[in-house]
Amino acid sequence: MDVDRPHSAIELPEGSWWDWDVIAWDGGQFRLAAGSDLTYHHGLELAFTAPIFVSCPAAFHDPVFRAPTPEEVLRVTGQLDGRPPVLVAFEADAGGSEPVSCLVAAERLDIVQESVLRYWREDAASDQRFAPWVQIPGR
Repeated sequence: MDVDRPHSAIELPEGSWWDWDVIAWDGGQFRLAAGSDLTYHHGLELAFTAPIFVSCPAAFHDPVFRAPTPEEVLRVTGQLDGRPPVLVAFEADAGGSEPVSCLVAAERLDIVQESVLRYWREDAASDQRFAPWVQIPGR
């Protein structure tokens, strides 16, 4: 196992990414959404393809992304019997008295920056993307 080669911290595009939640999680993807206020839309998604390991609350605030510690790398590689291609670590405010440490391992990570509506709007542009739970009339 190549556990000594470091995973680096991810870098987010410029923006106000204070509010975060999980918008999709199944065997094929784990998707986090972020914005300054998730009531009506979000502007950033971390799309993990083929998630292997996830330790993360369903909603959190103000994450600080960092490189995984050697102990975290060993924990994941030991459970998976190998090094994942993507390993993302961060500390976040999940509403407790102290930040929570989070860890996500996956085959791939795509950082997608675009406006995604969280409710139906009849006047939305034809190419506007909606959150997965939005019921779109006629579809």
